[in-house]
Amino acid sequence: MCYVYLLASQPHGTLYVGTTDNLIRRMWEHKVKLVPGFTANYGVDRLVWFEAHQTREAVWRREKQIKEWKRAWKIQLIEQDNPHWVDLYQSLSM
Repeated sequence: MCYVYLLASQPHGTLYVGTTDNLIRRMWEHKVKLVPGFTANYGVDRLVWFEAHQTREAVWRREKQIKEWKRAWKIQLIEQDNPHWVDLYQSLSM
């Protein structure tokens, strides 16, 4: 299983779109700022949305699609299922 995900620094804050084949591990890496770069620099580590796909190709297509979207569309996508911008990371590890 592969995932495309959206992170936020806070509700309506800085957004980041990423992909992974291990969502729990990748979120932990974001949380502890293991990999230097955009998310570590801007404190973007709140998992606010994710979607599972069967193949990497499907995940890459979806990531590219979302990256091309306007910010308002990304916010709408998040708020459809997570209107309070709850960090979904805790629910992954249970």
